[in-house]
Amino acid sequence: MSHVLVFITTATRQEGERIGRALLDERLAACVNMTPVHSAYWWQGRVEEAEETLLVVKTAARLVGEVTARVRALHSYTVPEVIALPIQDGNPEYLRWIDESVRAPGE
Repeated sequence: MSHVLVFITTATRQEGERIGRALLDERLAACVNMTPVHSAYWWQGRVEEAEETLLVVKTAARLVGEVTARVRALHSYTVPEVIALPIQDGNPEYLRWIDESVRAPGE
């Protein structure tokens, strides 16, 4: 089974909750973890800092394109962070649960 973690950084907790809920309601995610983070990053030639909410989205690899498109549509950032990382190993039952909790191919 090939699954991914998708990390999405949002500007506010409210926006993160809205994006996370949309991904769950549309069955693009099996689970979304949200946690506050302090971010420092380069933007338009200078270092910026912000309090953000990090979303860790568990989904099937086949849905990463749809997850990316949906986040971009809902996000207020010009260039939202959307990074997919492969899960190399884990609890087989949990990985199966992710796959069974998201949209089936063709839905």
